[in-house]
Amino acid sequence: MSKRRAFFLSTALLLIFTPWTLCRSNDTGSTSGISTVIEGSATTRSGVIIHYLQSGDSADPRALVLIPGWRLPAHLWKGQLHEFAQTMRVIAVDPRSQGPSTKTGEGNSPEVRAQDLHEVMLTLRISHPVLVGWSQGAQDVAAYLQKYGSASVAGIVLVDSPVSIGPSEVKEHPEFSQAILSGIPAYMSDPQAYSAGLVRSLFKQSHPDLDFEAIVKATLQTPVDTGVAMLIADIFGADRMSPLAKLDRPALVIAASSSPLLAQQKDMAAKMPRAKFVAINDAGHAVFVDQPKQFNEALKGFLAALDH
Repeated sequence: MSKRRAFFLSTALLLIFTPWTLCRSNDTGSTSGISTVIEGSATTRSGVIIHYLQSGDSADPRALVLIPGWRLPAHLWKGQLHEFAQTMRVIAVDPRSQGPSTKTGEGNSPEVRAQDLHEVMLTLRISHPVLVGWSQGAQDVAAYLQKYGSASVAGIVLVDSPVSIGPSEVKEHPEFSQAILSGIPAYMSDPQAYSAGLVRSLFKQSHPDLDFEAIVKATLQTPVDTGVAMLIADIFGADRMSPLAKLDRPALVIAASSSPLLAQQKDMAAKMPRAKFVAINDAGHAVFVDQPKQFNEALKGFLAALDH
């Protein structure tokens, strides 16, 4: 699998296993100290259990809500769970069929995941979220806005992924569409090899602390048929770009400067009336892992502007 094709096909496969203080909890009790992460779960009306990690002041109705990509668990956001807990509440979710959350053959689309997210935030009494979606997570954020409107968020951040224009992707972006579709047989026939190549393609920087075998094992928790359904629904299922033009909340688009989808991300930012675009150098698709300092600084600046 070429690096370019692997990049296209990855809607994000990264899991960091560096140890940290982890407290298992089924409630939303306040955390103490910036290195404490509370583990919890919320059950949706459909019976799907959504696992989440939480840091910071768990009584705050404002929250930074972090959404990972395709087949990735919430551990991915370890660095941000610690960094931003100093000033605000932080939640990282495992969407349905990923990580410890319920594996289900139904509802594996951005639209249903958006509903799951809404119900989780209601359970946790989060009323002023800043939604941060990376790769597949960007589709979930756009679907959330489409369903619940701009008034439901304080702001949004889309990380290294343009939002889909639905079936029109085939005509408007044929190379991208071909890369997505042609990779599916390889994924189905040998998920282990496919996922191993995919994980390796996400980084430009060396990460000797990452256990790549464990990362690949984590991605394989999502059943293959479910993974295929997710990928198709993400990229071709619905036009989620059009509603962004109506967004009347601040938005931030953070992209790797080397992204083959950089132009689409710039165009997406230009369509949102209150959006800012930031490109980060020397980063792969996993921007916030390759260049965490630059990523966190961009996000901090965006959050600070929301308070003024």
